Amino acid sequence: MPDYQWVLRGRCYKLGDDVPHPNGVIPARFITAREMNPAVLTPHLFAETDPGFVERCKPGDIIVTGRNFGMGPKGNGYVAMQALGLGLVCASMSVQAYRAAISTGLRVLNHCGNITDDCQTGDDLEVDFLAGTFVNHSQGITRALPPVPQALHELLACGGNEGWLAHWWRGQQQKQHTTAGGMETS
Repeated sequence: MPDYQWVLRGRCYKLGDDVPHPNGVIPARFITAREMNPAVLTPHLFAETDPGFVERCKPGDIIVTGRNFGMGPKGNGYVAMQALGLGLVCASMSVQAYRAAISTGLRVLNHCGNITDDCQTGDDLEVDFLAGTFVNHSQGITRALPPVPQALHELLACGGNEGWLAHWWRGQQQKQHTTAGGMETS
């Protein structure tokens, strides 16, 4: 498994409540077209919600959202966030949105009630997604959040569904090479 960076430190990008996936996270035309290529998607991430976002963001930056983040069709925007090396901390998001974010390998914490009260866009944040700690270095706030569940650690560390399946397949192939007719080979 590749090394996975569970702790991110970067600039906060704060969004409000009820940000829809189509046109809020990524333009709807990419969802309709079922576009999943990160190189195509990343230039358009948050284009309508925060014009110029892609030019300002850097790997390690953290998007902090209010309630009901990412409503509507899912996936494309999370591919772009993961490709840019971003993290996501939400007051709440639907099960479908959470599942889509996890499936891309995106670092995401959900059920972080009132998290938007503890930051402003531009604040220096540090989030440990494994331990569930949130530190706002700009405001001197430290807060415990629900960490990524243990059952999802390997899936995220492999880069989501595709990475985990590739990891699993390599393991299966190695097993086939070490056994022949039920007997171990050397």
